[in-house]
Amino acid sequence: MGSVFELVENWQHFLLPYEQAVNELKVKLRGMRKQFQDQARHSPIEFVTGRVKPVDSIKEKMVRRHVSEDRLEKDMQDIAGVRIMCQFVEDIYAVVDLLRQRTDMQILEERDYVTNAKPSGYRSYHIVIEYPLQLVTGEKKILAEIQVRTLAMNFWATVEHSLNYKYQGEFPEELSARLQRAGEAAFKLDEEMSEIREEIKEAQSMFSYRKKAAWESNEKRDQENDNDLERPDRGGGAQ
Repeated sequence: MGSVFELVENWQHFLLPYEQAVNELKVKLRGMRKQFQDQARHSPIEFVTGRVKPVDSIKEKMVRRHVSEDRLEKDMQDIAGVRIMCQFVEDIYAVVDLLRQRTDMQILEERDYVTNAKPSGYRSYHIVIEYPLQLVTGEKKILAEIQVRTLAMNFWATVEHSLNYKYQGEFPEELSARLQRAGEAAFKLDEEMSEIREEIKEAQSMFSYRKKAAWESNEKRDQENDNDLERPDRGGGAQ
């Protein structure tokens, strides 16, 4: 690989495997969620998003972390990023266990910021994986970061990320303190939801059952209508 400036001219080619990895991981993780739903079981996965780190962010991080172009693929673990949102804190660890059991990826590192929050108040569970891609040129192993968090944690992190752009990471002391308090409040909400999670899951299960029954009824009605259209006209029609 050439200099950083030569690499910049080939970003699209360089990032293509990362885009493929993100797309494949999203499909697989969403497939896991659907398997739980098809079995009428509570899914620890609420929804899944993913992205490839923007070029400007990669370049900025290369400078900030002193990452050379020849070490980029090895030293920058989050060029490919996938985020899994959960309803409950317990779901986070259920998802982590599911990922540990998979044979189509290798976990290289785990960082539990749920139990051990960052000083800023940030909470999430980070997993760095090595994911094998099948390319026309052969197998290529890609590093990717999977973040697992609750909806409340994600709300806090999204707000903090937006403020980071404004203050470039140098928050005023009062704002930093308020963010920390907000992070604790968000986690307190998660703890309260965990206390009543069985009630919530039961209510959601009842709703899902009714929704599925209505969907199956509509499917049956659609099929009957299709069958009616396929029957020959017995009225004779126009002569």
